[in-house]
Amino acid sequence: MIPRYSRKEMASLWSDVARYRRWRDVELAALEGMVEAGLAPREALVDCLARAGDFTPEDAARIEEIERVTKHDVIAFLTFMEERVGPSARWLHLGMTSSDVLDTSLGMTMRDAMDLILTGVDRVMAAVERRAFEHKNTLQMGRSHGIHAEPITFGHKLAIWYDELRRGRERLMHARDTIAVGKISGAVGTFAHLPPTVEAHACQKLGLKPAPASSQVIQRDRHAEFFTALALLGSSIEKFAVEVRHLQRTEVREAEEAFTPGQKGSSAMPHKRNPILSENLTGLARLLRGFAVSAMEDVALWHERDISHSSVERVIGPDATILMDFMLHRFAGLMENMRVYPEQMQKNLDLLGGVVNSQRLLLELARKGMDRQAAYVIVQRNAMKMYEEGVDFRQALLADADLRKMMSAEEISDCFSPGYHTRQMDEIFRRVFGRSA
Repeated sequence: MIPRYSRKEMASLWSDVARYRRWRDVELAALEGMVEAGLAPREALVDCLARAGDFTPEDAARIEEIERVTKHDVIAFLTFMEERVGPSARWLHLGMTSSDVLDTSLGMTMRDAMDLILTGVDRVMAAVERRAFEHKNTLQMGRSHGIHAEPITFGHKLAIWYDELRRGRERLMHARDTIAVGKISGAVGTFAHLPPTVEAHACQKLGLKPAPASSQVIQRDRHAEFFTALALLGSSIEKFAVEVRHLQRTEVREAEEAFTPGQKGSSAMPHKRNPILSENLTGLARLLRGFAVSAMEDVALWHERDISHSSVERVIGPDATILMDFMLHRFAGLMENMRVYPEQMQKNLDLLGGVVNSQRLLLELARKGMDRQAAYVIVQRNAMKMYEEGVDFRQALLADADLRKMMSAEEISDCFSPGYHTRQMDEIFRRVFGRSA
């Protein structure tokens, strides 16, 4: 991933040095399992542990130099280990295949990447929760089809976001559990050369679970679940970002991204304050969905394995996790610093002269015994006067003889109480957050 969208901690998980360190850890954990099973001498393990050492960029460069000759990355790594460790290195990789190392270390990397992503989700959820309670009772126009519907509160909107984020987090946790597996089962997964106890020991040492059954590779439906969970969360963030973009539109202007001192919105128009963070999040979410499709394409491999998945994962593994990490922290910052304008929300609520209370009038007439369709006609014709003639809705209702036969002036006025629409907000917040204040 390009540096512009990379945060250091996540990007470092996918560095060449980090990859070779994990390969080393897998090989040493497997050798330890062989020793425990009586298949390798303990002296070899002691020697390998003492000589394996850490990995530096120079070591990575040497491995890549060897790979230019071998045309095989794991063989190049093992050749380097032989150079570094000496004769005891012949016990490394005994009875193993390359995918034992590659897939097990990939599971470790994806597990650790998910832990960083979960930290980002927690930051986002904390920001959304705080702003939800801040604006629990901030009245706002609810819209369907982009058209004024009925009043809500801005806190209600954010409570919906929080609930969606929680579902996203649960999917991520399940995906973490699904991907955190390893295999040391050999060339076609039959344990022909090493017993399952070696795999069990190595996986426990590495913080993984053994795949119950594998071919030459860990099955790629696991990886597809991982990338799909990221794509779903990215789509939720895009949904939130699109809403911010709509609310920041000049004609609406109920909320907007923070505009910091010295920031410039346009090279041509000095007045511009554009929703660039939200638009960026929309674009990045598109990439995540593409990565999920690529991961699903990787599920179907030939027989016990081919390598058509390998090139895909070398790209989407780092790119998807780095992007998701970046998106979460960008969106968290957006929410923490977002400007909200309750006065503008109220102006928009008043924009149509109260017609947004039409359903309450309809229901009151029905309760009083009027046929619903007849009541609909009365309420709608008075609402249309606002659109077509600019007549205040309440005044139109008060002047309607058919309506006044059913409702008094006081009863009509009661239907314009904004608190009617938000009286269940405490219950909604208890459902979402477990508390109402």
